[in-house]
Amino acid sequence: MQRRHFITLVGGMAAAWPLVLYAQPLGRMARIGFLGSASATGSAKSVEALRTGLRDLGYVEGRNIVIEFRWAEGKYDRLSDLVAELIRLNVDVIVTHGTPGTRTAKKATSTIPIVMAISGDVLSRVSRGPKQTSPDQLSLLRNSMRNGSN
Repeated sequence: MQRRHFITLVGGMAAAWPLVLYAQPLGRMARIGFLGSASATGSAKSVEALRTGLRDLGYVEGRNIVIEFRWAEGKYDRLSDLVAELIRLNVDVIVTHGTPGTRTAKKATSTIPIVMAISGDVLSRVSRGPKQTSPDQLSLLRNSMRNGSN
């Protein structure tokens, strides 16, 4: 399970990251906003996988990237405020950890790229048929399949 999460995370970041880097003025560190639906403690392995994957690609926290973490601690009503903070911080990309955070970020911005690091298995639910899939899940899947959209 960890391996699949890591591959998804690194693959998504690798796909979105070059676009973010090319837009950076010289001397400016790229900013990643990380929106976690759960807690930092409960997500420690996933966060370490993110840091390792970025480091393997040459991106080191404090040297050429900054990661702004925001955690909802399972209180999903806080997600809107947390994503608004990340937007005010002018992050270059938002990485979401959990379906509720992905939905909230998608509603909050159409200009900042959103990378779903870990989200519910939307594709398997879609394959089970319309009764198993909410319109919200279909929207996440459709948008993830289109280049240039959140």
